[in-house]
Amino acid sequence: MSVIELTVGWYRDHKRDLPWRHPEAGAWGVMVSEFMLQQTPVSRVLPVYELWLARWPKPGDLAAESSGEAVRAWGRLGYPRRALRLHAAATAIATGHGGVVPASYEELRSLPGIGDYTAAAVASFAYGRRHAVLDTNVRRVLARAYSGAQYPANTVSAAERELAKRILPEQASDAAAWAAASMELGALVCTAKAPRCEQCPVAALCKWRESGYPEHTGPARRGQSYAGTDRQCRGALLAVLRAAHIPVEAETLFAAWPDEAQRGRALQGLLTDGLAVRTADSRYRLP
Repeated sequence: MSVIELTVGWYRDHKRDLPWRHPEAGAWGVMVSEFMLQQTPVSRVLPVYELWLARWPKPGDLAAESSGEAVRAWGRLGYPRRALRLHAAATAIATGHGGVVPASYEELRSLPGIGDYTAAAVASFAYGRRHAVLDTNVRRVLARAYSGAQYPANTVSAAERELAKRILPEQASDAAAWAAASMELGALVCTAKAPRCEQCPVAALCKWRESGYPEHTGPARRGQSYAGTDRQCRGALLAVLRAAHIPVEAETLFAAWPDEAQRGRALQGLLTDGLAVRTADSRYRLP
């Protein structure tokens, strides 16, 4: 059996029961999950996802509210610009697609805030279309099983895209199953730091294992430092704005972070990114 057949077979028995995989989630539920899961673990996404879909079960429901409410509901998931992008996509769906998430990659890609990965993922997972879905987990599986490398490059290469397309099953349903299965394998077994090779269904076919697990020799992998960074400062200021339902004074906002220069940079970043608005009387609120 091939890597793809073994991985899909493993997935049938080991996939997690996640709400966006249920039929009732629909394409909108899949889209919301894809926005939320970017750089964020499932355990943190689940409670926010459930509340989000309960409040906004359709794109038009979200579009009818302000982008600030989307940012407020985003909570502490991190990278809150994703909330603005999801709100913008929902608005475009409501106004230009009759409130229905489009099925084709091209239409999905034309929505604001949706890149190659998200368009391919929604088309594949929600509509069973044939696309190469290249998230971090899938790329790691491809790197190890097919290329013999411990990790993929920091950015998707042309060779990597060519490999993903070349091995993609011809049948759309099989391609969609492979996309979901390879992603799950990377998340649960072929993990970045502690791969469980003894549990891997494709261990016997893995080029990395066959080569003796050579260590990564490419550019250093990007870290995810957070403590003490401007990003953490932005999060602290944004938490004050999310908790307030009226504009707040600058002194109240600045009390959330001790370093004056850092909070100044963070606030300017929030204003530039559209995550905060300065009122005429020099107070601050969500958009």
